[in-house]
Amino acid sequence: MTASASADLWHHYGRTRHTTDRTVPDTFRWSWGQDCGPGPDILGDLSGLYVADLGAGAAREAAHLAVHHRPARIVAVDASPAQHAMATDLYGHLAPRLRLVRSDAVEHLRAAPGTYDVLYSVFGAVDFTEPRHLLPAAASALRRGGRLVFSTLAHHLGGAPAQPDVRHAEIPVMTPDGESATMRRWVLQEHVWTGLLAEAGFTRISAGLLPAGQGQRAADTLLLTARRGPLS
Repeated sequence: MTASASADLWHHYGRTRHTTDRTVPDTFRWSWGQDCGPGPDILGDLSGLYVADLGAGAAREAAHLAVHHRPARIVAVDASPAQHAMATDLYGHLAPRLRLVRSDAVEHLRAAPGTYDVLYSVFGAVDFTEPRHLLPAAASALRRGGRLVFSTLAHHLGGAPAQPDVRHAEIPVMTPDGESATMRRWVLQEHVWTGLLAEAGFTRISAGLLPAGQGQRAADTLLLTARRGPLS
């Protein structure tokens, strides 16, 4: 079945790690396996900047940036009540530098025009939100010249190729009560992402492939960066 919009389809995600690892990570990686490729330095110098993590989950990457990269503020945005609760339990003590916001990413961005210097997503909201809604909202929330960086799957986890047009897949998940359900995920080819970014008003768009590491669920990663273009 497809779950109702009110079901928290992220309820079960990350719960085991939440009970066993309560640390602020020393770093984070953009690759799917979290075992190779560049780290947070690709975001540039964040000192004194306003940053948001879109689809932050338990906010581990955001906590790392808050502690180690000294932004003025980093806002970790996630719509899931369960993920927001875990983030609050793990990293609520990092306020006010780290602000944890339970919100749909598009709604949050639309309510914050010209607020952010940097937006990023690590297999987060960019993967699970209609890109023709999210990317224009991201552009509007960035200051002129602001940067968007995101990592996304270069192909489906089962090995099927990414979509050649703007089309989502239905992936299996569980509702909080354990029922089978699906949610939408956008796994798009590089040229589709770059075209969507350009349509949303981004410039200086670049994309790179991070090859899969080792492991059963290894997958290649697309890493994209772009800047908000001049104001119209």
